[in-house]
Amino acid sequence: MNERDKGDSQIMALRQKHKLKLPALDPETVKIPKGSAYPKQYKGLVAGRNKRALGNALGLTNFGVNLVRLAPGAWSAIRHWHRRQDEFVYILEGKLVLITDEGEQTLGPGMAAGFPAASANGHHLVNRSRASACYLEVGDRSAGDDVVYPNTDLAARHKPMSYEFTHKDGRPY
Repeated sequence: MNERDKGDSQIMALRQKHKLKLPALDPETVKIPKGSAYPKQYKGLVAGRNKRALGNALGLTNFGVNLVRLAPGAWSAIRHWHRRQDEFVYILEGKLVLITDEGEQTLGPGMAAGFPAASANGHHLVNRSRASACYLEVGDRSAGDDVVYPNTDLAARHKPMSYEFTHKDGRPY
């Protein structure tokens, strides 16, 4: 048994022994929503993304925390940036390609990236490897946020706990 398998076994034993109560939780108990909030023509781009909204499950209202797993070939999101909200990602396992206006770079476990609000630098993560990858995604929940998608006819306006998507000219999808 390798070190990772030993660690996984220890985690499973803890899960069976202890039933956690809020304010603690086992991320495996947080349901993964089906699909995406994107308009239907864009949903396929993130089809291999599984996102557990840990912050929501814990009742956090000022910022969100998601545990995200990307299957091989999957995108984290359509390349975008936020006018009012900061974003942060921390890679837990696997390798992901970070694509920004400056180009591409590979991130692995223990690496992080941050995207300050109003920095017009479109970004997303893509899993180009043959194995799944996992990362933590943290963002604030500033009201009135707009999301800009520089390469797509898509815009988003923040609503409580969701986004409303339109074409860039404001027409609804």
